[in-house]
Amino acid sequence: MEAGAAPLLEMRGISKSFPGVRALREVDLELRSGEVLALVGENGAGKSTLIKVLAGAHAPDAGAVRIAGALRTVHDPVEAQRAGVAVIYQELNLVPGLTARENIFLGRERSRAGFLRARQEASEARGLFERIGVRVDPELPCSALTVAQQQAVEIAKALSSMARIIVMDEPSATLTPQEVARLFAIIRDLKAAGIGVIYISHRLDEVFEVADRVTVLRDGACVATRPIGAVRREELIELMVGRRLDQEFPKRRAAIGGERLAARDLRRGQAVRGVSLSVRSGEILGLTGLVGSGRTETARLLFGADRLDGGSIELDGRRLELRSPRDAIRAGIGLLTEDRKAQGLVLGRSPRENFGLPNLTRFSTAGLVREGRERAAFARRSAGLGIKLPPHEAAVRNLSGGNQQKVVLAKWLERDCEVLIFDEPTRGIDVGAKYEVYQLMNGLAARGKAILMVSSELPEVLGMSDRILVMHEGRVAGEIADARGATQERILELAVR
Repeated sequence: MEAGAAPLLEMRGISKSFPGVRALREVDLELRSGEVLALVGENGAGKSTLIKVLAGAHAPDAGAVRIAGALRTVHDPVEAQRAGVAVIYQELNLVPGLTARENIFLGRERSRAGFLRARQEASEARGLFERIGVRVDPELPCSALTVAQQQAVEIAKALSSMARIIVMDEPSATLTPQEVARLFAIIRDLKAAGIGVIYISHRLDEVFEVADRVTVLRDGACVATRPIGAVRREELIELMVGRRLDQEFPKRRAAIGGERLAARDLRRGQAVRGVSLSVRSGEILGLTGLVGSGRTETARLLFGADRLDGGSIELDGRRLELRSPRDAIRAGIGLLTEDRKAQGLVLGRSPRENFGLPNLTRFSTAGLVREGRERAAFARRSAGLGIKLPPHEAAVRNLSGGNQQKVVLAKWLERDCEVLIFDEPTRGIDVGAKYEVYQLMNGLAARGKAILMVSSELPEVLGMSDRILVMHEGRVAGEIADARGATQERILELAVR
């Protein structure tokens, strides 16, 4: 930013409260032209609320917003768009049945004399895609595009509206490493064009790679803004969680015993082609690989969510016939799904009701759920896991990502499963909640449970695993018997061969 020039965006003294919750406390944020500002903090720190104030979805109780030096009162998202603000949410805001072109110009269609000028739109869309260096057919429906391509449509949509400020909320959550690299190249081009980018992410490696400065929120307040080169990773974590974490990955070596879960020659179409693995008592087995390698498909087979074409599964030497997840749960296997919102929780029900679902037989008498028994059990687990619950039994969708994950954990802990499959256990949760999940995994391993951890986060795989299996195109490409001597480079060699 030139000396004396006004910041592109100033948010001063922003406060916002909801019934029983003070979400923002006099927050200041400043964004410069051609800058990437990382916005970080734990789940519930106020990041989403602050962005919704900027986007016109929430009216602040106090504070002021200036864009390019001009005071702006943004009452709704349409006004925010007119002011040059575009927000790309983690759950992309596209109409799947419409084409890329139609999504880009939705609500701002190019027309003349009442007739749609589709050719003009297609030409402009191609120009926008060329500008950000991606190839997308403007006439393909968004339902046929990859997540990375859909994200490119969102960016093109923002550019078409002449956005000067683009907010990216967890943009890399479902991207492959190659797609993340492409995203960063796009961000560099946006910077060069003078566009300011607010980048929200729990992945600190990305923050240090892409950001110029970082603003940290904690408990609804801004605790620090620093140039990225002036803050260490450990210091940033401490600012986010308000305490020092001795280790980011607190791996303790449990006593590893005999084989608990054994899978032999698992097959399902082209997704899983002859996978064999075993997990021992007290062991955390890391299962990793690139997107599409068959990791999640293998986990689903072990949980009975998909039917085997061939192969066998044994638990403690006893062969299992898994026709459904119910069979796996009865056998003592629990699965924390990759997508907790779509598959792990019933979002419209309360946390307590979600907790009770796999445990109904424990809380029922003569087919009737004894709510008092269920409430008492949930209260114990909630206290033990530190789940932050609203004062009333609100729907679980209203909890932060970290607390939603803890509800999923609570139901399997109550079930006392012997084998736990953690599929992307820390996706979308903050560094403090991650630490708590890791501590919990260590505690389960110390009790002799067998843990299969499916993860695309290589630092997590290296930091938490006793042993690592790497998948490639539906097969196990290699095993690293002692994770302590492994490197990310070695894992990637196996993942791409």
